Amino acid sequence: MAVALSSSDPNSYSESDRCEVTFLDWDVAVNFENHTIGGFAHLTVRRKCDDLDTLVLDVRDISVEKVFLTDSGTVCQFEISNPAKVSFGSKLSIKLGMVPEQSFKISIKYTTSSEASALQWLSPEQTAGKRQPYLFSQCQAIHARSLFPCQDSPAVKFPYTAKVKCPRDITVLMSAEREGTEPCPDDPSQVFYKFSMKVPIPSYLVAIVAGDLEYRNIGPRSKVWSERELVEAAAYEFAETEQMLQTAEQLGGPYVWGIYDLLVLPPSFPYGGMENPCLTFVTPTLLAGDRSLADVIAHEISHSWTGNLVTNRTFEDFWLNEGHTKYLERKIVSRLQSGRDYFELLSRQGFQILQQTVKSLREAGEEPYTRLVPDLRGVDPDDAFSTVPYEKGFALLYYLEQLLGGPEVFEPFLRAYIENFKYKSISTQDWKDYLFEYFSSQADQEKLQAVDWDTWLQGLGMPPCQPDYDGALLLEEPSRILSQRWITQTEGNLDVFQKEDMNSWPSLLVRQFLQFLLDEEDPLPLAKVIHMEKVYGFNAVKNSEVRFRWLRLCIKARWLECIPLALGFVTEQGRMKFVRPIYRDLHAWEEARLQAITNFGKVRREMHSTTAQLVAKDLHLEE
Repeated sequence: MAVALSSSDPNSYSESDRCEVTFLDWDVAVNFENHTIGGFAHLTVRRKCDDLDTLVLDVRDISVEKVFLTDSGTVCQFEISNPAKVSFGSKLSIKLGMVPEQSFKISIKYTTSSEASALQWLSPEQTAGKRQPYLFSQCQAIHARSLFPCQDSPAVKFPYTAKVKCPRDITVLMSAEREGTEPCPDDPSQVFYKFSMKVPIPSYLVAIVAGDLEYRNIGPRSKVWSERELVEAAAYEFAETEQMLQTAEQLGGPYVWGIYDLLVLPPSFPYGGMENPCLTFVTPTLLAGDRSLADVIAHEISHSWTGNLVTNRTFEDFWLNEGHTKYLERKIVSRLQSGRDYFELLSRQGFQILQQTVKSLREAGEEPYTRLVPDLRGVDPDDAFSTVPYEKGFALLYYLEQLLGGPEVFEPFLRAYIENFKYKSISTQDWKDYLFEYFSSQADQEKLQAVDWDTWLQGLGMPPCQPDYDGALLLEEPSRILSQRWITQTEGNLDVFQKEDMNSWPSLLVRQFLQFLLDEEDPLPLAKVIHMEKVYGFNAVKNSEVRFRWLRLCIKARWLECIPLALGFVTEQGRMKFVRPIYRDLHAWEEARLQAITNFGKVRREMHSTTAQLVAKDLHLEE
């Protein structure tokens, strides 16, 4: 039977109930030749018990050279072990002796592995500009332990400073405020970049990028960074960032992080975005040219409150981050768009995505991961990652909003929740206790007592009930009508469809049109799919969300000509939201299976390690 690595976190050996890191001073050098980062992690640690004689930290494939008490220089004995025999980390045990101080500093000299799971290294040829090598990190969920020895649990939050040595021609950024550069006295080809993060954050929010980067100002507190080839397009795409920030502040309270910069990463970045404080990472698949995919920015902005400020205590409580953030994101986008009906349309589309995810997880034998609060003992949180915490979590919050009196009542609760728990890491039980405390009237208590909490939090599959999406029905009606016309029209009379069918439609409706067709149990006949391409030209569409649904529709209809298009899509970008479902679809199609496996074998080394690991499972190449 799988066991928890510690009593405080099933995925961390670090025993944060006995002591906790309260500050990190990171002094390292980036080595592009060896694909390593090496130097010192100076940790300030606060004891929480009297008998602390051993400090336990999480590491993964890290080479530790020396450990000593910073102030006295006393060398400490250490051991790296993995008693639970998990694949996602090891235990660094440091013998302290009896340290009398309540708070003490310890220094660890170490080097990362060239295969560190947190880091992706790109050669100049793999970048857009092909001028300089490129490095970026992705520490969520539990990859920070491969970047530096740490208590790699979201329960532990700490501020940090950093001094990073790097070649002079490379720009370094971190999830922190920039504090300038210093020349390297013994090597004029190198320079030191300095950073400071004053707000306590969990280890998974420590982030670094190093490459050939430029920026454009997009607001009074925001820049967008990327390679030169993309920076103008990115500045246009994300020009509404300040409006989103101001709207988020109206909902969540003051923005405490100072700057809010964006970084457009190379295509292999595995997520739509990553909410690293002060420097959100985003995928280039958002560059649609019409700002139609900027809702991802609203999502990452929302994390500044729900996730970064109020954090899940363990990754079993991940829905607290993502469910609340989905709720905030949709509030922001709908306020900047068309109001309540738009909110309901986004919410209904999310529910459709949840239905697809639950079906896929059930078919893959992974139904336990459809629980809102899953059991992650012995499980890498990446293996449990899906839209469930996002959309099932959102559905619970939206259901509660409707149950307790609407947005006028529930939005103030959200702001009070953030104020009450800011700078803390909390559990699902903490959230639930506060919900009951806030809605204290007898009428509200009766409503909350009647909620089927066990099924919502622990039940498999879809939620026990679905919120009402009445406002969505009117907005999505054109896409519903057109999809039904395609379904019912005889194959001999397809000339009734015209390019003008979708005149002036926002991409959200185009996506919904394709989603309606995808949701049909029977595939759309191949003749109709071929004619649809002739009429609407979907093969040439740049919007990644539309392309994704269109390619899945083509695969479902078994259109052989779409196989190279689908393989091209999963090769040119590495966003798991797109890559994994399409690889799974291709694997399920006998004529495409070998081509999918062959393509994956060719490009695997260029993919992000997390993406490659999970796609290998999707293609049944690894357990």
